Amino acid sequence: MQISPLKQTLPSAETPLVTVEDLRVRFRSRDFNVPVVNGVSFSLGKGEVLCLLGESGSGKSVTMRALMRLFPSTAVVSGKINVDGHDILGLSRSKLRAIRGAVVSMIFQEPMTSLDPVFTIGSQIAESVMFHEGASRRQAELRALELLELVQVPSAKRRLIAYPHELSGGLRQRAMIALALACRPKLLLADEPTTALDATVQIQILLLLRELQHELGMATIFVTHDLGVACEVADRVAVMYAGRFVEQGSITQVMDNPSHPYTQGLLRSTVHEGVRGVRLETIPGSPPDLAELPAGCSFAPRCGFVRPDCTMAVPHDATVGQGHSARCVLVG
Repeated sequence: MQISPLKQTLPSAETPLVTVEDLRVRFRSRDFNVPVVNGVSFSLGKGEVLCLLGESGSGKSVTMRALMRLFPSTAVVSGKINVDGHDILGLSRSKLRAIRGAVVSMIFQEPMTSLDPVFTIGSQIAESVMFHEGASRRQAELRALELLELVQVPSAKRRLIAYPHELSGGLRQRAMIALALACRPKLLLADEPTTALDATVQIQILLLLRELQHELGMATIFVTHDLGVACEVADRVAVMYAGRFVEQGSITQVMDNPSHPYTQGLLRSTVHEGVRGVRLETIPGSPPDLAELPAGCSFAPRCGFVRPDCTMAVPHDATVGQGHSARCVLVG
């Protein structure tokens, strides 16, 4: 079942839907001052899927939350974020509420902690539709049913009156997707939406997200640390390490020609069909403490190709090929 046509005017193919320039996020209090995102820049067109790839703590989720300005008062954010013509960092709170859900929406990592436990699934979806589109309660409930059917929830009518704790993990994740799609956003943010699910359900959710993305024409940013997931859903990949993009390119460019030692390490340590019976290599060491980043390249202490100039200054982005770059002194 398809939902009714988009109300918004879609951007032209030449105009990026999302533009991020020199994004920096720092969490500061009396006891700590931690830079979490350190100068991220990218753009995303209508219908494109960008995958943020990297180990836990690399800044992927914080980058995503910046696109909706979902931060505590301890966060200090700078740079520029433009989504569909909206200056996200300059919007008032009321205008920000108006675009959350309607222009940009998010599927959170764990639906059990993101869905409200005291309201039914149907009422939570309907509330979003009533707020953003001024629909009546009846219209909103019909939309909620339509959305649950769209994300292939079995016995959708019965699930409308169910509470989150009454659903399985896979059904909760589908309900979270339905809630995120309720007002037909132009940009969908998916923060590791399959992490807590078993392998079979993961595949179902990934295929569903990709199908809905094509059907509704949404741009999507997908966060994962799983290279297999990236290959399934992405058009482009940005590899993050210590709050920076260390490599960017199309999924084919990055997977076939990984140019940053960190990307190469991730690929070597990933299980796939061709490594049966072979011991996997690991990346030595651990990600750096963001409060005490090393001088120069943050990956240098773990890199097997390190040389003296790696520790002197943060490497600039070097061009590997058209649309493919890596932040490494060995490239270029």
